[in-house]
Amino acid sequence: MKFGLHISIAGKIYEAVDRAAALSCDTFQIFSRNPRGWTAKLLEEPDASEFRQRREKSGIAPIAVHIPYLINLGSPDDALYYKSIQAYIEDIRRADFLGAEYFVTHLGSHRGKGEEFGLKRIADGLQAALSEARPKLKVLLENTAGSGDSLGHSPEQIARILEMVPDEKYLGLCLDTAHAYGAGYDVADEAGLNAFLEKMERLLGKTRLCLIHANDSKAALGSRVDRHDDIGAGKIGLNGFRIIVNHPRLKAIPFILETPKKEPDEDERNLKTIRALVK
Repeated sequence: MKFGLHISIAGKIYEAVDRAAALSCDTFQIFSRNPRGWTAKLLEEPDASEFRQRREKSGIAPIAVHIPYLINLGSPDDALYYKSIQAYIEDIRRADFLGAEYFVTHLGSHRGKGEEFGLKRIADGLQAALSEARPKLKVLLENTAGSGDSLGHSPEQIARILEMVPDEKYLGLCLDTAHAYGAGYDVADEAGLNAFLEKMERLLGKTRLCLIHANDSKAALGSRVDRHDDIGAGKIGLNGFRIIVNHPRLKAIPFILETPKKEPDEDERNLKTIRALVK
């Protein structure tokens, strides 16, 4: 099985590969730029080439790039919506430039305009971005905990988006364990996990799931709250993650941890903890 972490891109972007290798990652995820701003420093060919070369030498795969936080393809505000689409196109191209296999995206919020409006808005935005960017990589839709007006907290909502995107062949799924738990799916229980995975396969297809964000949850089951915790320290717990990592449907899927980083050795401890659960 492959386990990895979300890695900082401080300094030169290619240094992220060295950090991932030093942490014994089999896979990793990054932001390709500041995730809390709209402007992005130009990703120059020498840096992108060095990233690709170091990554090839390390043997780490796959690599995922996560979308910045400000983008909202569900927004009813036209200025924000079209700005989000343009940023989406640019970020997909940056991820392709780095040679990443996956581009992970949250889906967006309808901001009070209603579920159907938001899902259609997201689908149209995705199609516009995919038509322009024509990615080499796979764009992964990440499930949410469902707080506020956010969309994508159920397989039904994600399936509805896929139905409305003509270029859905570019799209896959990233399953976040903490988000699923917060949305009310008891993935810490064997029967609950089975039921959830069966629903996903029935509605989204057996090959759609490409990546797992392995995060414990500080929030209770069905709370609709998104708060990540260390592996085994939250409501999913060690036994829940033992069930998850040993599930036959998930054994071949890469796991990337987005656990807290309050302590210098927290990443190493979380990786060690989850790896020790594999039978």
